[in-house]
Amino acid sequence: MSVPDDAGSTRLTIRVDQNDGVGTLSWAVTTSAEALAQALSAVGDESILGNELRRLEVSLPVSDRVGRRALHRAGFRQEGVRRLALRTGPDGFEDVVLYARLASDVVHGPEGFSGVMTTVLPRTRVIAHVLFRDEEGAYLFCRTTFKEDWELPGGVVEPHESPRAGAVREVREELGIDVELGPVLAVDWLPPYLGWDDAVELIFDGGVLTPEQVASFVLEPHEIAAVHWVTPETAYPQLRPGAARRLQHLLAHPGGTAYLEDGSPA
Repeated sequence: MSVPDDAGSTRLTIRVDQNDGVGTLSWAVTTSAEALAQALSAVGDESILGNELRRLEVSLPVSDRVGRRALHRAGFRQEGVRRLALRTGPDGFEDVVLYARLASDVVHGPEGFSGVMTTVLPRTRVIAHVLFRDEEGAYLFCRTTFKEDWELPGGVVEPHESPRAGAVREVREELGIDVELGPVLAVDWLPPYLGWDDAVELIFDGGVLTPEQVASFVLEPHEIAAVHWVTPETAYPQLRPGAARRLQHLLAHPGGTAYLEDGSPA
């Protein structure tokens, strides 16, 4: 499809190669982001509405800011990054970004804008853990199958799941019990660790578990190697340094909700 650029003279040609309901876009002319966005929007509407395509996609170098901005404006959503996939010189490489528009996507108005932005803007994991005690005053920690340091019960919150619901679900999956949680004791920002990006962690008060609840534990064998009821002093050496600092702070400052960064007050 050919359309005039914003000056109305040079014609921008956008090619659509089709295969089994999927169209792949390409173009060669350098133009403004606004003109390219208008062209991509028109091509998208025509291809999807007129040619029964279910999907349009295009890959661009991460350095192509004009092209990427135009795709955002035209309602294309970022789906992923192929790391160092494009050679830029004898020893140079750069990332390639994959964008797509589906026939089912809303591409116009506030919902279309938000749908694009949620795929483009940074995302941070949310983790929900629970601090449990027993009737003797010991605290519960889990030794997982995939790392050395101990963790509180809980885990990563799923998309569209509240942190509280995520904590309840994770406790059920890891320990085999259903619990009602108390208030949030801390919100802690975690820096990158063991290959993970940064995250925001919420610590819920799980209260005191009864002997009957503890006896009913059914550990998830692929994730939980063992559980330990210990004093804080015994736990500190087994915890990630930030987690140890966080526990120390919570025990020294009971009541309320603490905001922490890597276990320390910000």
